Amino acid sequence: MNRQTAGALLGAIGLTVPWLVVWLFSVEGLSTNLTVFVSGISVLGAAFLLAWAAETAERDVPRPFAIAVLAVLAVAPEYSVDALYAWNAGAFAGTARGIEAGNLAVANMTGANRILIGIGWAGIALFTVYRSGADLDPAVEHRDGFLADAVTVHKDLALDITFLLAATFWAFFVPLFGGIDALDMAVLVGIYVTYILVILRGDIEPEEEHVGVPAALQAQPKWRRVSTVLALFAYSGLIIFTAVEPFAHGLETIGTNIGVPAFFMIQWIAPLASESPELIVVVYLVNKARSTAGFNALISSKLNQWTLLIGTLVVVYSIAYGSYGVLPFDAKQAAEIWLTAAQSFFALGILTNFEISVREALMLLGLFVSQVGLEFLIIRDAVALPLTSHELLLAYTGIYLVLGAILFLTRWSAFTALLGRASQTIGAALPSR
Repeated sequence: MNRQTAGALLGAIGLTVPWLVVWLFSVEGLSTNLTVFVSGISVLGAAFLLAWAAETAERDVPRPFAIAVLAVLAVAPEYSVDALYAWNAGAFAGTARGIEAGNLAVANMTGANRILIGIGWAGIALFTVYRSGADLDPAVEHRDGFLADAVTVHKDLALDITFLLAATFWAFFVPLFGGIDALDMAVLVGIYVTYILVILRGDIEPEEEHVGVPAALQAQPKWRRVSTVLALFAYSGLIIFTAVEPFAHGLETIGTNIGVPAFFMIQWIAPLASESPELIVVVYLVNKARSTAGFNALISSKLNQWTLLIGTLVVVYSIAYGSYGVLPFDAKQAAEIWLTAAQSFFALGILTNFEISVREALMLLGLFVSQVGLEFLIIRDAVALPLTSHELLLAYTGIYLVLGAILFLTRWSAFTALLGRASQTIGAALPSR
């Protein structure tokens, strides 16, 4: 390992050390701003460690599985924040505090999922096209026409898209049963477990040339390489798990101090903080002209958030409650789930032809930003609109569903081809008789 590579690895670890000291020694008395800064840079350092570990692991395991592990660890902060609210909902079930916590658990989860698509998918697509001018990226297709350039994704992502579509379909039914229950857990967690079992049976792909830290780690003997990867996954996961909650809560406090409603902060600012590790990882991959791996990580993150995150909330709630119980939420949070599912439906319609154009990315971003912006104005009574916040959510749900239906109908042949490709992958993974 040369000096430059070693310096990069030590630099990323160094970013995590201040928070590690604060956490290990329970340092108290830090101001909110300092807590946000120290925990924030630790998340940045951990994100790079995660990316390098996942790239190194590609030599020994199927690449989709390595990126799936990366996605799970990268969204661990979101799990911790949501689990906290689900726990409080169970511990204080039947009280005003418990009801509010249940609503916050759903609000935080839906906010995180919509950020992942509205900012993550859209923003990374735009960034990929933007950076391709400096360094040719094979995933970018430059076309004639207004905002016609597009980012193509590998057709192997048909499997991921299919499983995510199944989870999205089920999500529309979640609000109909009065809360998140054991059936939701069985279906959604079952979808993700099946997905992992399928990709685990995939072949180790031909080695791709890596540079920097991953190249240096891959050159090590297997036992040392595997040990290092496991250590990096464990260490970066620990840093993210412990740092992002105070980072998010610190941002909530800062926002509240400047007049932003607490509920709005929990739904949008806290998830934005907890989603930062995976977005940083994807930007890193895209910047190395590995756009396919970047979108794979984004789709894997969306899949596990849309399955594991929703499905396991009822487990946390029931443990805190002391017996089995259904995690309840109100009508507004039901609308939030429908809106999140509708956004996912539209986004998957875009990917049916394995690409996302600049126009489509801007549409995803524009719909997301306009909905959040209008809801903020309604909450603050800053503008007179003929809609309540709840009605606004239902209106945007309808817009996403109509746009998604148009895409699926006009790209039906591409969609059936996608399902056929996914079926072949699943069939190949089944045990031979």
